[in-house]
Amino acid sequence: MPPLDELLDCVQVVSIPTRTRFRGISVREAALFDAPRGASEFSSFIEYGPAEASAWLAAAIEFGWGALPKLRRSRIAVNATVPAVSAAEVPEILARFDGCTTAKVKVAERGQTLADDLARVRAVRETMGDDAIVRVDANTNWTVDEAVTALTALSEFDLDYAEQPCATVAELAEVRGRLRGRVRIAADESVRKASDPLAVSRAGAADLLIVKVQPLGGISRALDLIEQAALPVVVSSALDTSVGIGMGLHLAAALPDTLGDGSPALAGACGLGTVELLSGDVVSDSLVPRGGGIDVRRAILDPDLLHRYRATPDRERWWRERIAACHSLLDRPESR
Repeated sequence: MPPLDELLDCVQVVSIPTRTRFRGISVREAALFDAPRGASEFSSFIEYGPAEASAWLAAAIEFGWGALPKLRRSRIAVNATVPAVSAAEVPEILARFDGCTTAKVKVAERGQTLADDLARVRAVRETMGDDAIVRVDANTNWTVDEAVTALTALSEFDLDYAEQPCATVAELAEVRGRLRGRVRIAADESVRKASDPLAVSRAGAADLLIVKVQPLGGISRALDLIEQAALPVVVSSALDTSVGIGMGLHLAAALPDTLGDGSPALAGACGLGTVELLSGDVVSDSLVPRGGGIDVRRAILDPDLLHRYRATPDRERWWRERIAACHSLLDRPESR
């Protein structure tokens, strides 16, 4: 655990606009550390309090100061990510994700309808073709009945899986049971925001897990969770800069080839292409899809880009205070 002064001495805060409003976000803020082992990122969403955000800081500290596990692969296939845009905008969004043959499509956006979702997913399928893999992500926004109705209708597009259709583990289990295999269920928020991230697997509420390294407290902790859950995973990002994407790539590259039952641990292309959703980055050689994948490497901070996207003094002060609050929680013996 580096002392707080060391963290604050090497941090810079950036504010980068998104290309399209995504998850309610039009500007993405992140604290970036020029750490001893390479650049690292702390970018917990601003609405999270210190107790929740401290896991994100633990991940940044591990990646910037700690030892990392052995890597088993050097390149990770990634999916395109389609925000809740109109169907007409879909081809332009997909064109940013070079060579990707898998797409994750946001659905169940507040203020939109099932007809909007159907049109968007249809546009993705028509643009990418019959051989493409299509997934949807509802971000907990459906009730059980809404999820069953929507996913039954969306199943005509041969979905790979539906990510977090409802909020609770019990609701996921009910949806999964009622769909009877028509659409696989993936758990995201029920893992990364849960006090007991293994409850999903114990309840048989999901077919696979979406794993994000920052919310789970780092690569090592995420690997432990995956081993205990014994479910296939897709590694995803939280709208990170290339620095955070590098962290996710290292997790995906460190996954074992198989689970205990012999099934593949990695359940397809990972959601690590999301730098394409930002209008800028903090590195000159961004970690974005090329030929459908990204080589596993650390991002190298670009001083000119850090200056271009530097946050205002009040936002920088807010982030430094936030780092101090989270560090105080991590520095307690019981948190280790």
